[in-house]
Amino acid sequence: MAVVVTRPVGHTVSRLAGAVSALTLAGLVALPGGARAADADADNSAPAKDETFAVHAQSTFIYQGVTSFPSPYVGRNSLKPSQARETFTATLFAGFRPWHGAEVWIDPEIDQGFGLGDTEGVAGFPNGQGAKVGKVVPYLRLQRMFFRQTIDLGGDSQKVDPDQNQLGGSQTANRLVFTVGKLSVVDIFDTNKYAHDAANDFLNWSVIDAGSFDYAADAWGYTYGAVAEWYQGRWTLRGGAFDLSAVPNGTLLDPTFGQDQYVGELEERHTIAGQDGRLMLTGFVTRGRMGSFADAIQLSETTGQPADTALVRRYRSRTGLSLDLEQGLKDDLGLFIRAGAADGNIEPYEYADIDQTVSGGLSLSGKRWGRKDDTVGVAGTLNQISKIHQQYLADGGLGILIGDGKLPHPGPEEIIETYYKIALTPHAALSFDAQLVGNPAYNRDRGPAPILAARLHAQF
Repeated sequence: MAVVVTRPVGHTVSRLAGAVSALTLAGLVALPGGARAADADADNSAPAKDETFAVHAQSTFIYQGVTSFPSPYVGRNSLKPSQARETFTATLFAGFRPWHGAEVWIDPEIDQGFGLGDTEGVAGFPNGQGAKVGKVVPYLRLQRMFFRQTIDLGGDSQKVDPDQNQLGGSQTANRLVFTVGKLSVVDIFDTNKYAHDAANDFLNWSVIDAGSFDYAADAWGYTYGAVAEWYQGRWTLRGGAFDLSAVPNGTLLDPTFGQDQYVGELEERHTIAGQDGRLMLTGFVTRGRMGSFADAIQLSETTGQPADTALVRRYRSRTGLSLDLEQGLKDDLGLFIRAGAADGNIEPYEYADIDQTVSGGLSLSGKRWGRKDDTVGVAGTLNQISKIHQQYLADGGLGILIGDGKLPHPGPEEIIETYYKIALTPHAALSFDAQLVGNPAYNRDRGPAPILAARLHAQF
């Protein structure tokens, strides 16, 4: 169940304040002389001078609503028809380089707003900027604070352009990279240039990441951990250890580090018909106090109460594996495909109620119609859960995001998403997003649910 704060009547003022803040930042970064964000490793050139200090910022405002849809009944965690909510974030990225190859970053962030239904009702949730904690009044959190050390091992010299959480300079193709501190697991793992950033591309949780990748995180998506990466030729091997929440889907991380997660990833880079691509295989092992669906169902049959994994939790492991393909097709067209599966006998710990997932889509720049900085994307996602997971929900169980109170007619959750991003300036964009969710929360009795959104984003 998501952790929320009930929204009073004054939410309209907060929504307007968020929009004004986003528009103000958009105007500021559009002024002449503003810094330009760019992709890393844009070209192989002579070593560039190390950037010693940098400050970047971003602001994202999303207003999202779901129309009326067939809903013969609702439960505690159901998506309710005819509602609209907003989310707002403003983030500062401040970094400095204490010595060559080293970087220290601190990212304070202001958050405000709510996901649809207080971030409940759909396993593949439709707003990737929607935290599991909702508040009317903007509040400040330190989301990231980490140290990164890059050790060159030889090979071609690569230019590194300045960007958020990345100082400009140079690095060699072969290298070791060590990162430690507070960060998001998906800052490093399961990344994809076409579908990974809810501030700039797709919005749906199970499109921007593999829905079955139950990565360690607090209710905002961040945790403490350490990662080692080894780049060699066209291969990269990554491994990391991270702290879990004190309880599944909790707001507080385990202060004892007694519950943890290990993530590994193998990346292969290639070129097909002159177009670059990457293939990543990602696996995780979660070790913590989790409940099995079978135990919860058995207890429910004994007591006559709804099934509840919180009553049968004990220390155990849960594993998962996913595949992520990023492939250029043309200079202005890219393809992504993800597929993943996790242990469907044990409750997901942090991310979403998804045991199996497959997603894919296309991203096209507006170059063909004279709008080279615009982007249009289309994606489809199919999410599913195990039979025992279905039975748990049918017996009244609640998950991280879903729970209609009953599930007489289960089916796969089917999601289609499309967006168009309009570049307003080199630093600001307005996007329109549409999603259609079939069988929300795996329930054939409800939906399909049409969801529409507008997003205003600025960064420098």
